[in-house]
Amino acid sequence: MTKNDQFHELIQHGALADKVLFRPILMYFAAQFIGKTYGEFASDYKVLTEANLRCLDEFGLDMLGLISDPYRETSAFGAKIKYVPDGVPRCLNYVVQSLDDVRELKNPDVYKAERTLDRIKAGELLSKKTQGNIPIIGWIEGPLAEAADLAGVQNMMIQLMIDPDFVNRLLDKCLVTAKAFAKAQIDAGCEIIGMGDAVCSQIDADTYSTFVKDRHKELIEYIHGLGGKIKLHICGDTSHLLPCYQVFNLDILDLDWQVDMAYARSILGDQVILGGNINPVLVQDKTREEVLELCRNLVREHRNERYMLSAGCEITVLTPPENLKAMHEARMMGMI
Repeated sequence: MTKNDQFHELIQHGALADKVLFRPILMYFAAQFIGKTYGEFASDYKVLTEANLRCLDEFGLDMLGLISDPYRETSAFGAKIKYVPDGVPRCLNYVVQSLDDVRELKNPDVYKAERTLDRIKAGELLSKKTQGNIPIIGWIEGPLAEAADLAGVQNMMIQLMIDPDFVNRLLDKCLVTAKAFAKAQIDAGCEIIGMGDAVCSQIDADTYSTFVKDRHKELIEYIHGLGGKIKLHICGDTSHLLPCYQVFNLDILDLDWQVDMAYARSILGDQVILGGNINPVLVQDKTREEVLELCRNLVREHRNERYMLSAGCEITVLTPPENLKAMHEARMMGMI
């Protein structure tokens, strides 16, 4: 049974008999692991694919991913991006500062914009190298996260309170590009589309329901209509948003360390794969034995559910490789 077969078995029939799938989010860690900078990882699809494949072999991952940074679509919309060796790429300007800017904003062609095309090429290359045997997770920014990248987080938070016309117009344009970018990555061979919308954890449930929920639902239904699966990733404490997710028909939901797994399961039922919810700082700072025990206990607790072992968010660059190997070992040991 290939890793792709195992993923579909988990989706369709529930917990696997002999293992829990393992897919941590790896970005800066993966770049450094192969001796490359974060800037190289984020700007060159060949480096991103090499890093993913090397980590797959070294740490026994069950999926590959195209995640690198939040500014792929932002760059396509016209923002200037600066690559730095030892950090996330930086956005140097806000494309949207006024309602007029929103009105004039043009949706980009994701095949012509340099940074979106680079991610599409990564999907094509990984798909070619894996021949459909390993699930590949593409990545898009959710509409509110992308709006915040274009207009600034502080500005968007203010606009959510004072100018619904600004917000709705901008979110609609972000939704159009999210759909186009998701389709391009599915066409490139991605089995799953990850959607990151981290800023949603910073708003209340009413605001989320008013501006974001229906757009998330529309985007998820669109991805499902293309034959893809969806992985929703919202960093931080999303406990207050979980009831809103009940209408989404999610395939995978990442839970950060602040969210109680049992509570999420009680709200969302047994059909969704829950990933997480280990604090990445613990994976970084604990001893190998402590990480092994922590993950083994988590696997034992959730091995009969649709569950995927991962940290609540990205594995940090300072994480010792042996701690990541301990996570891999734990997903098998926890089945005993």
